[in-house]
Amino acid sequence: MSDRQDSLRELYQEVIFDHNRKPRNYRPLPTASHHADGHNPLCGDQLTVYLQVEDGIVREASFVGHGCAISTASASLMTEAVTGKPVEDVEALFRDVHALLTGTQGTDAPARDFGKLQVLAGVKDFPARVKCATLAWHTLHNALAGEAQTAHTE
Repeated sequence: MSDRQDSLRELYQEVIFDHNRKPRNYRPLPTASHHADGHNPLCGDQLTVYLQVEDGIVREASFVGHGCAISTASASLMTEAVTGKPVEDVEALFRDVHALLTGTQGTDAPARDFGKLQVLAGVKDFPARVKCATLAWHTLHNALAGEAQTAHTE
């Protein structure tokens, strides 16, 4: 493994551990205009995503639940990334992050600056954990769509 790959793996682990130990926006949101539940039966991850959407902007995002380190860290990073963004941008981010995590990005797709979310790309090295990382994002998508059904990663 190259020094660059080692550095990226270390950064991935540091960010995942930090967001798992101290998840950001981990709380119910009583004023939520949108919410959805998610469940990953493979790992036992369960969460609820809350959104306060006003004038087409995600003003606040939070989550509660329990799960593995990757699931919790992904939800924490997601809530930070979507807060303050227009719903259309959040939906586009959902699609792009899903493609990043599943390795389905097309070569003709424009490059996106994922910021901190880029560390989630490390999940591709652990195929069994991709569902853990995508659960919060599928749940976010269901919340925005008003889906009453629990989000799953299958």
